[in-house]
Amino acid sequence: MAPRDVLVLGGTAWIGRLVAERLAARGDRVTCLARGTGGSAPELTRFVAVDRDRPDAYAAVAGADWDEVVDLTSSAQHAREAVAALADRARHWTLVSTVSVYASFARPGEDETAPLVDPVDLEEYGQAKVAAERAVTAALAGRRMIVRPGLITGPGDDSDRFGYWAARFALAGDGPVLVPDTTGRRSQVIDARDLADLVVEAGVRGLDGVVDAVGESVPLADALDLAAEAAGSTGERVVATDEQLAEADVLHWAGPRSLPLWLPGEAAGMLARSDAAIRALGVPRRPLAETMRDVLADERERGLDRPRASGLTRDEELEVLATLG
Repeated sequence: MAPRDVLVLGGTAWIGRLVAERLAARGDRVTCLARGTGGSAPELTRFVAVDRDRPDAYAAVAGADWDEVVDLTSSAQHAREAVAALADRARHWTLVSTVSVYASFARPGEDETAPLVDPVDLEEYGQAKVAAERAVTAALAGRRMIVRPGLITGPGDDSDRFGYWAARFALAGDGPVLVPDTTGRRSQVIDARDLADLVVEAGVRGLDGVVDAVGESVPLADALDLAAEAAGSTGERVVATDEQLAEADVLHWAGPRSLPLWLPGEAAGMLARSDAAIRALGVPRRPLAETMRDVLADERERGLDRPRASGLTRDEELEVLATLG
């Protein structure tokens, strides 16, 4: 296949860089337009350093024809301005959005047809992504792909959510590990490398539509088993009820003093979305056990006991465990 001209709006930070690397590896002529504060553009790509808040942000690329544009923005304004400047010169457009566009996560098993949030507050992540989706769809109907990732993980994940568990089991060794009640709870992630492959494939195949970029939804207990197995943990798992965790001021999902992947009941569907659409596309997704092993290797390299963006410190965890004794 002949090389394509591809513009990545981003391309220097985690997901964008993975996408740009894959595009360059397949021989495409890749231009990355970004501020560059989150990292450097990959080798074999052209880098255009631009703040997208500038009125002339797309001047250096607006005069060219693009076989593919990939946009990773979380700004509705950036999405609209990019479309206005580039849509007429783009053969295909892929927007990396998010499952946070959905209005509710109360029901497991929902798919891409579920209702979206109303974009009235564009400072809110999910609402801004809805507005971005609408801008892209209005200008590029028939030649645009909207990719809505769920929880993304893999080497390089600085949100520290999924990686918390493998790292904690490894850090604890033969010591106890605090876990939530997993009854009825699920886990669902997409490996960043598989997400990047999907984004590239969307452009190569000229896909049009919407897809939730999610992995298989599995019981949370199974995900914790994989984390413990990867880490070689031999310690006890101490189960705390939701009420006990709330009394100990342990938070859901993410952030300091949280138990990552632990969700309240009203959000049960967030990690249990249908993956029928992504399976139908035939883009491979690696086994969760492989992702877990690679994440643990990355966690070890970065330091198991480092300050984390999400999760309990080991001292906080031991304090909570002491209250359960």
